Amino acid sequence: MTPESEEKLKVVHHFAGGVYAKEMTLETLEDCMHQHKHHFDHMSILTSGKVMLDVDGEKTIHTAPAVLNIAAGKRHWILPLEAPVKWFCIHRTDFTDPAKVDDDIVSERE
Repeated sequence: MTPESEEKLKVVHHFAGGVYAKEMTLETLEDCMHQHKHHFDHMSILTSGKVMLDVDGEKTIHTAPAVLNIAAGKRHWILPLEAPVKWFCIHRTDFTDPAKVDDDIVSERE
C-alpha cells in the first residue's frame, strides 16, 4: 500500500503480541481496497458499511458486522456498496513497523 493510498483510506495500524490489525476507512463509494495476496490465511472484519468482496473472481456481498476468512494465495479486494466502510485485516506477524509490515504479510500486489 502506498503512503497516498494509506492516507486516503485513513489507515490505522494496531500491534499487540504478534497480531497486526490494519484498520481502513473507505468513506465514499469511489474508494477501493486494491487487489493483493497473502502467504497465509487471515481474517478480515467488516465493522460498518456494506461491501462487495472479490476473492479470485468470486464476488460476495457482506453487510456489517461480518467476520470473513481469506485463504492464503487468493487475490482479493473490496468495493464499498454503502459507505462509510470500516474494514480490518488481521494478520500474524512479528513486525511492528507500519512502513515494513506489508513487506512481511503481502505476497503480491496489484
